[in-house]
Amino acid sequence: MQLNSFDEWSTLKEVIVGSAENYVSHERELSFDLFFHDNIRENRSFRTEWYYPRLAARGAGGPTPEPGRVPIKQRYVAELCEDLDGIAKTLESLSVTVHRPLDVDASTVEVATPAWSAAVVPPLNVRDNTLILGDEIIETPPMIRSRYFETQLLKPIFAEYFRRGARWTVMPRPLMTDASFDLSYVRTGTAGGPTEAIEDQRPSPYDVGFEMMFDGAQCLRLGRDVVANVSTANHALACDWLERHLEGRFRIHRVHQLSDSHIDSMVLALRPGTLLVRSAQVVEKLPEPLRRWDHIVAPEPEGDNFPRYDDDDLILTSPFIDLNVLSVDPGTVLVNEACPELVRTLERNGFTVVPVRHRHRRLFGGGFHCFTLDTVREGGAEDYLG
Repeated sequence: MQLNSFDEWSTLKEVIVGSAENYVSHERELSFDLFFHDNIRENRSFRTEWYYPRLAARGAGGPTPEPGRVPIKQRYVAELCEDLDGIAKTLESLSVTVHRPLDVDASTVEVATPAWSAAVVPPLNVRDNTLILGDEIIETPPMIRSRYFETQLLKPIFAEYFRRGARWTVMPRPLMTDASFDLSYVRTGTAGGPTEAIEDQRPSPYDVGFEMMFDGAQCLRLGRDVVANVSTANHALACDWLERHLEGRFRIHRVHQLSDSHIDSMVLALRPGTLLVRSAQVVEKLPEPLRRWDHIVAPEPEGDNFPRYDDDDLILTSPFIDLNVLSVDPGTVLVNEACPELVRTLERNGFTVVPVRHRHRRLFGGGFHCFTLDTVREGGAEDYLG
């Protein structure tokens, strides 16, 4: 089929499901620490150590680990690969065509540019570095160095859509020196993420100042309208680019600091007129037309919904990660089977819920929406916010 994806809910026909093969480590450096340093002031009351364990806190009084490569236990990777295969098989059983990216070769351990090097990660959260708008593939400027070349592993899929008539655009690529990052968001409060305080930036001969950095998961697609979360100067530059590039075809609606970056564990559109939201406070920050939609507030997650990990396992997401659901059509939603409260809430609101296993979402930073990139849906450029 030809590329066609304008929204988050219309009948899904084709999708990319990510890969975790040869996932070895996390690279703890500036871009990684910034990305996972959530500092949402409106939700500060929830920032307990259980909610976002800090490295020092989990060390039980021991020394804080030095920045560098944090190994990932391979039993978790094996189970994640099993769960990804299960997601793919479930989608296929619902008559969805599933594409998979190239796996990272085991011999590829590092990516490098003239300015830095970082451990490579596989194309797992494929929603992040690509934005599909209608018939156009837009590769977005990455925010984490280790993912700089990630979309190369989706190239065979993108090339086939291009041959079928899709547009294919790559946004300007950042140099990503330390000086490229706007640190204002993480320095506006005391609540920390899973990493320690961000250190001072180191100078580089390649410094050019703030650059555009932006993920597709910062966007909520609503026909011809796109809601984009902007929390830093990096995001704002990327939105400037998108507005100029998409002028006359799509309308960009900026929301400010709804989260540190991604919004698909804060708000998701399940069908025209219905949003799934983390809290009532989230609704207040949305564009005025969306405040008039029906809002399903996700239930508070329970602690026993999640595996227990060792002190040296790096936790990357909040328990609200299971809000990161995937709509197959306006009445059907894929939900983590380990989140029965959310399953019941959606069923009470008239949705058919398809429970799917996903065990280690807190270790790998993504849910069903993150792990997938919907390339063909039946919907079009409708005007939902006019």
